[in-house]
Amino acid sequence: MIRVFEPKIDLQDIFEVSKTLYSSNISGTSQTVNKFEKQLADKFEREYAVALSNGSVALDVALNLIDLNEGDEVILPSFTIISCLSAVVRSGAKPVFCDVDQLTWNMNLDNVKEVYTEKTKAVLMVHTFGLTAEAKKISDFCSENNLILIEDAAEAHGQIESSLKCGSFGDISTMSFYANKHITTGEGGAVLTNSKEKYDLAKQIINLDFKSAQRFQHDNLYWNYRMGGLQAALGISQIKKVEKTIKKKIEQGLFYNKLLKEHEDIVSMQPVEINSIKNNFWVFGVLLQRDNIRDSVIKHLYENNIETRPFFWPLHLQPALPKEYLATNKNLSISENLGSNGLYIPIGAHLSRKNQIEIVKKLIEAIELFSK
Repeated sequence: MIRVFEPKIDLQDIFEVSKTLYSSNISGTSQTVNKFEKQLADKFEREYAVALSNGSVALDVALNLIDLNEGDEVILPSFTIISCLSAVVRSGAKPVFCDVDQLTWNMNLDNVKEVYTEKTKAVLMVHTFGLTAEAKKISDFCSENNLILIEDAAEAHGQIESSLKCGSFGDISTMSFYANKHITTGEGGAVLTNSKEKYDLAKQIINLDFKSAQRFQHDNLYWNYRMGGLQAALGISQIKKVEKTIKKKIEQGLFYNKLLKEHEDIVSMQPVEINSIKNNFWVFGVLLQRDNIRDSVIKHLYENNIETRPFFWPLHLQPALPKEYLATNKNLSISENLGSNGLYIPIGAHLSRKNQIEIVKKLIEAIELFSK
């Protein structure tokens, strides 16, 4: 079976984790975690970073760092992971869904403006699949309208927009280091900010509101969201080679694009470059031009030992969405099309060129088979 992804773990990763095991610096309050946080802040050009147990809780922490009240609206794309919706709903704010750009599959400023109201308090900007949202434009719009910008850069490690690194645009930015990310800690995440006040509060939120004085007296019912030392050790090793990881993904993405270019009548892809932003292919997504065959294509590929994944199901159509948040915005057709007809195919260091050729051959074979 050709897996849709496999984390690239090498001897340097194993050495760094083993060294941490030997030193016993394995807890969430160890110097190993502190070192990783410092490297994250430096890498993404932020003043502060807080390492966390996963990317989903990073979003929860980010929403808890801003003063949201009942009735406040948070704009977010419908085409994204459900963690974004969960964090907004749990914060007590109202999620307001915007559509995404047809070409890039990312939210842009026009999408945000379509749903902006006087009740909007924050924008949750998500970068998708290796390209970026219109980060500078959305950031400027938030500044001009006194809105808080939360940036989800989980899928954009190493990406740059307007000469700024993704992860540096938000008042608060979040990361995920899940096994399929450019930087992995197995499970893991982070919150990044330039605010000392938000950094200090984040440290309290993720550590049960422990204080140096009166350690077991707590003013707030917070959580244990800490990253462990072993995960941080893997991150320390991974962050050193992220450019090499991305270079390999770009080579594979460009090769896929070349193979699929002659089939654009039946399948479309994200651009390899747009507005001087080069796709760094966190995943390689394809959008089928024929409706109602995606699941059959996925099944056919699996039967031919090729693992794939369907695209995100739009947030405004999620069964878990509370009824009071049902989307009133009807213009979410691009998100719906992506959710119904998109899938991503294997990419990563475990693939050879021969694998990629075979994957494309079987993909086109399946599309043509079920399009009859």
